[in-house]
Amino acid sequence: MLFTISRKLLFGYLFMALLTLLVSAYAIFHLQKLNQAAYDITNHHFIVVETSKSMLDALLAQERTEKQYFILKDPSLEQIFWQRAGDFKAGLEAIKKLNNGQYRDKGLINLASLHDRYGALFSQEAVLLKEGRLQDATVLSDSAGRAAIDEIALQLKNIQTGTEKAINDQMNYIASQSYQATTMTLGLSLFSLILGIVLALFITRNISKPLRQLQKATGLIAEGKLDHQISVRRNDEIGALAKDFIYMTQRLQVLEKMNLNASPLTGLPGNIAIETRITEMLVRGRSFALCQVDLDNFKPFADKYGYAWGSEVLKEVADILKEYVAEQPQEEIFIGHIGGDDFVIIAGPEQAKRMCQKLVMDFEKRIRRFYDAQDAQRGYILGKDRQGVMQKFPLITVSVAIVNDDGTRFKNQLDMAMTAAELKEYAKLLPGSNYVTEDDWEKSNICNPGERQQKLEMEHC
Repeated sequence: MLFTISRKLLFGYLFMALLTLLVSAYAIFHLQKLNQAAYDITNHHFIVVETSKSMLDALLAQERTEKQYFILKDPSLEQIFWQRAGDFKAGLEAIKKLNNGQYRDKGLINLASLHDRYGALFSQEAVLLKEGRLQDATVLSDSAGRAAIDEIALQLKNIQTGTEKAINDQMNYIASQSYQATTMTLGLSLFSLILGIVLALFITRNISKPLRQLQKATGLIAEGKLDHQISVRRNDEIGALAKDFIYMTQRLQVLEKMNLNASPLTGLPGNIAIETRITEMLVRGRSFALCQVDLDNFKPFADKYGYAWGSEVLKEVADILKEYVAEQPQEEIFIGHIGGDDFVIIAGPEQAKRMCQKLVMDFEKRIRRFYDAQDAQRGYILGKDRQGVMQKFPLITVSVAIVNDDGTRFKNQLDMAMTAAELKEYAKLLPGSNYVTEDDWEKSNICNPGERQQKLEMEHC
């Protein structure tokens, strides 16, 4: 398995993620234990302590009410006694409901029994008082009643003491576990940090060194030194980048040669680039079309309006063709400038035909603005022919010859270019702006190249 950069980074991230997960899991585990201990303290032990205190207060309130009842013999005091008894039992039930039956032991059962016994003694005392037997009621209260109250209070104190000890033990446990968890978490985090730094330095050096070489090569290429050799040999993305970089350098060398041949007027590729593109398409064996574009009556226009204004017409044609390419950036379209008023389009057959149709229409709309108003309105200009005779010359028109290749028809670019040149001469014989295909040519009943040339010469005459 190749250790590409993405895999190296992935393994590094996974390893660091695993360490982080272990540290987090350890910290969370101990945190849960600490949370449980804290929960027990706040939601159980403290409640038990406070409830037992409330129960003791209720018990003492019962005792005070009992003594007051002995003196005042007020029936409302008897009701207050039983209300305080209800408060005591409510506290007892609250303790019983706390965690897992920790407090549901024999002590609580005995405590409930003692309190019930104390209540029964008070009921006997109330009966004795109603019968006027104050002495017997007092003896019962001071003996059996007092003993029950002392036993209940003792058991409540024991519950408080035991619970407070449990709170203290839990607090010590929390402190111990906190120190242990903090120490271990810090240790694991420090280990992960050091290991992560080492791993990051290794991966960074492994990536940055070849990238610096590519950066250096980029600077040299930017200075025009396209023969610089790149020595990066790797089986990862940087190795693939280095191979692409080498290929790019080779292509730049080719493009540099082509650009030297580009038209300085239109900026379009020149003859070398055109020939190279046609050859490439023929070698690839794919269907494509070669369109040769020529301007008719351009020389008389340039003679009258000057070479500078004639150059503007040529740049306008180039701009029209560039617009087509910009409108279809995803398509494989090539436009070139052979020289003078001759241009070339190389594209798919159907696409090329649509472009030529549009070129004819767009050219007809835009060419008139290069003439003065009088010439544009008349539809011709006056000028001298090659014999010096003054005559009328039509406005500039465009003629386009479209030659298709299915991938097997032409052996080389010279044969294809010759066929396009012959077809262009036929197109120039037609009035106005036109585009023609070989099918149009065949329909004109011209059967072979010899007949074609003879027919052309006759029509020229």
